[in-house]
Amino acid sequence: MQRWRGLEDIPQDWGRSVVTIGSYDGVHRGHQLIIGRAVERARELGVPSVVVTFDPHPSEVVRPGSHPPLLAPHHRRAELMAELGVDALLILPFTVEFSKLSPGDFIVKVLVDKLHARAVIEGPNFRFGHKAAGNVGVLADLGPTYDYEVEVIDLRVTGEAGGGEPFSSTLTRRLVAEGDVAGAGEILGRPHRVEGVVVRGAQRGRELGYPTANVETLPHTAIPADGVYAGWLTADGERMPAAISVGTNPQFEGTERTVEAYAIDRVGLDLYGLHVTVDFLSYVRGQRKFESVEALLEAIADDVKRSRALTEEYDARQGV
Repeated sequence: MQRWRGLEDIPQDWGRSVVTIGSYDGVHRGHQLIIGRAVERARELGVPSVVVTFDPHPSEVVRPGSHPPLLAPHHRRAELMAELGVDALLILPFTVEFSKLSPGDFIVKVLVDKLHARAVIEGPNFRFGHKAAGNVGVLADLGPTYDYEVEVIDLRVTGEAGGGEPFSSTLTRRLVAEGDVAGAGEILGRPHRVEGVVVRGAQRGRELGYPTANVETLPHTAIPADGVYAGWLTADGERMPAAISVGTNPQFEGTERTVEAYAIDRVGLDLYGLHVTVDFLSYVRGQRKFESVEALLEAIADDVKRSRALTEEYDARQGV
């Protein structure tokens, strides 16, 4: 998959293409319907498919300080889009100047002059242009003028997550913030992931016999609520079942919120300085202060036992 940052990165000889535009944070199951249809339509027309997204998130430019927690960084979204068969990803730097483009100017500048859109695939709530004045109606009205077709995809996917609410990035963020990582995983179609570099912490886990990887997460990452979770720690391409702790470590009067993952049954791991990923499968228990270190150790042993069973059960269902 080709990756372009800015309109100037698009090859000069780029021909017609099928385009879809959006933030696509998380590339959840609703997003997958739109992107999948764009890929399918592109193949029907014999042209490449292009996803257009933005960096930073438009809300941070329009309303500074309102950047939402991110379900996936851009490089992760690119990986997921490539798996869906997308041919090119265009990341547009979202600036104050760019935000002032009228819907018509946006269509000409991006879709017509640069991407030569043959078709545009969007969800029903797509908005674009200055003050989000453009919608799929505006997009369709200008289609005959600029020789592109518009297809609107119903991305209303529902399930048990969120009590039956339509799947969305907003709902996914809420579930992550509440600690319902299983519900978030239902919407995403995979476990929620955070990533970052392993840094040195207080090393109390090592002292207790459960050495953890203290992950310095990327800015604006959607971090689950404080508690203990079952999931996986992946480092150097190796995926390891893990018991994951999120919180301030109240047992030792901690104040800094951290994400720490214990790779179950692994001895002698040296992960300092490595970029790792942590996938959250299931909530195990809330964070609390125990009466003694012995009681804490008993709880940790149970956390590990439950995390091992949950990850083994999941992998068995997936045929891993």
